[in-house]
Amino acid sequence: MLRFSHAAMQYDAGDERAGQGVDPSQNPMVQLTPVTRDDIARVARWLEDPEIAEMWFGRYTYGAPAHLGYEPKKMLEKSDEELRDIFSHSHHESSRLFFSVLTMEGEHIGEAQASIDEAIGDAQISILIGRTFMWNRGYGTAATLGLLEYIFDDLELYRAWADVPEFNAGALAMFEHIGFRHEGTLRSSRPHQGARFNSVIMGMLVEEYRQLYPRGVNGQVVDCDGRHTV
Repeated sequence: MLRFSHAAMQYDAGDERAGQGVDPSQNPMVQLTPVTRDDIARVARWLEDPEIAEMWFGRYTYGAPAHLGYEPKKMLEKSDEELRDIFSHSHHESSRLFFSVLTMEGEHIGEAQASIDEAIGDAQISILIGRTFMWNRGYGTAATLGLLEYIFDDLELYRAWADVPEFNAGALAMFEHIGFRHEGTLRSSRPHQGARFNSVIMGMLVEEYRQLYPRGVNGQVVDCDGRHTV
């Protein structure tokens, strides 16, 4: 059974060792925390920005911004109890896990998702940094590294992968920099600005993660009272 607690994960992506997949001087510290109602409202506002929507999940065929796993505006109509059930248990959407990305000062800057297929031991990941002025500053890298540590060390899965549209050059560069490998191409799979574009499948296996990050990424789980747990 997947283990997921109502907790926050903190990690210092700037403490990487020489020869690993990221530059030790380029990445800030972030937290992955449980999703709150305020976070959902913020995600809904971010998706009103066409640039953010296109770089996240794109748009549905009828034009509305896509968001996999839940529709932010509709989710805001749920009761607090319903929100807790959806975001605190891994059974939602066949084990799709959601985290909010926060700075160490507690500012909500993005969302991280992992869609788990436990039967084959893999997870499709998605990372959004919703504050555009924080793009290209290492926050997406930090969030991805923390999510990888959770996938490989806590959930003990075998493979993590991402489906990245070819027009999102920044995301492709980030995943490659972290150590993901190009596994394949989905032809004309992403509509964008009136045309169709390929998307690239980028993946990392657990043994590749262990080789790149033999000491992990300094991940730690912190409970709601701020106490460190194993």
